[in-house]
Amino acid sequence: MQIEISEPLSVLEMGARSNQEDSLSPCESPSSRDRLFILCDGMGGHEHGEVASRLVCEVLSTYIGTHWSHGTLTDDVLKDALAEVFRRIKAYDNGSSRQMGTTLVLLCLHEGGATMAHIGDSRIYHIRPSRRQILYKSRDHSLAYDLFLAGEITEEEMRSYSKKNVITRAITPAQEKPSKADIVHTKDIQSGDIFYLCSDGMLERMGDKELVALFSANCSLERKRQRLVERTQGNQDNHSSWIIQIKKVIHAKERCWWQRIMDFL
Repeated sequence: MQIEISEPLSVLEMGARSNQEDSLSPCESPSSRDRLFILCDGMGGHEHGEVASRLVCEVLSTYIGTHWSHGTLTDDVLKDALAEVFRRIKAYDNGSSRQMGTTLVLLCLHEGGATMAHIGDSRIYHIRPSRRQILYKSRDHSLAYDLFLAGEITEEEMRSYSKKNVITRAITPAQEKPSKADIVHTKDIQSGDIFYLCSDGMLERMGDKELVALFSANCSLERKRQRLVERTQGNQDNHSSWIIQIKKVIHAKERCWWQRIMDFL
């Protein structure tokens, strides 16, 4: 499977916070040639959360870039990369930064389809605008989401829940046993699909219905990004996102057909 994407777009805003604890990878000049996208939402206060989120982005992107041959990304490579992340964040800990940590969402597009992974309450969505449908939404590792799934609070109540920032999984040096990432694979990818990675700050005023409506609108991808920025201007938390739109998907049989034509010419 050969996947082509439009130029990836991102949002990285401070909100009402005094420092930026969210990090994105690639952090400079993303292009349609990129296939690995990472978003981390740091926690732990000034200098701690931003260090954790930046460290995780750097270690993951470097390790996967070194050990992935750009064929199919295997779970073994991804799990080894996450193990290296936990090793490095523990090595960084000097005793005063035990409370630092970060969430993680990751998307890798490769010959086998898409691999998605997450730890914490940052999310990844796979949206099909042509059907106004969410094909996949990651499950928050948080107390509020657990209560929502148990039917004790509604989705609307979950947004304003007093302990909504209590997460049940994170990447932090304080853990004796590393948190496990949820890893999901899909081959059901079509032209026009959108993968949306976001920190929880992006969702302060937007639910699933609002997101689907925004991404299904008949306008350019850049205009959709602008609308996201407009809708989140009043948000309190740092908020960041990746918007990855699928431009074209060529399956193996199609590629062979085109190759035969090229060989003939």
